[in-house]
Amino acid sequence: MTAGNEDVVTRSAELARLVEFFESIDAAAAARIDALYMPDAYFKDPFNEITGTAEIRRIFEHMFVQVAEPRFIVTMALQSGSEAFLAWDFRFRMRRFDTRTVQLIRGATHVRFAADGRVAWHRDYWDAAEELYEKLPLLGTLMRWLKRQAG
Repeated sequence: MTAGNEDVVTRSAELARLVEFFESIDAAAAARIDALYMPDAYFKDPFNEITGTAEIRRIFEHMFVQVAEPRFIVTMALQSGSEAFLAWDFRFRMRRFDTRTVQLIRGATHVRFAADGRVAWHRDYWDAAEELYEKLPLLGTLMRWLKRQAG
């Protein structure tokens, strides 16, 4: 096997490990952050831009405070060298509002793996206005009205 093929095999295993982490996420997931992310990993989503596993752990812990039954379904995972792109559906129930209704956010994640296979850079892309704000009582009505006015 050539060195290039070994890199592909290694990277594929790392991507599979990351996908498995997200698809099986639970309240104890935060404890596994250090095994998946570099100590100085960068993370950005529509609400946060932080560095370090302590801050990343805080984001995952906070998710379980805010939502019930969070579940990621990775619908696509592509990789080229040390970079990967995941498309996903995030299903959850809002704790503060109607907890019977399952909410859905569709988004994507771009990651860069470090040489040891842990994530060094993580960027989530999703439309907070469309995927979240429009679904909230009162704010949703205003957001939908603004969207119609802009269109």
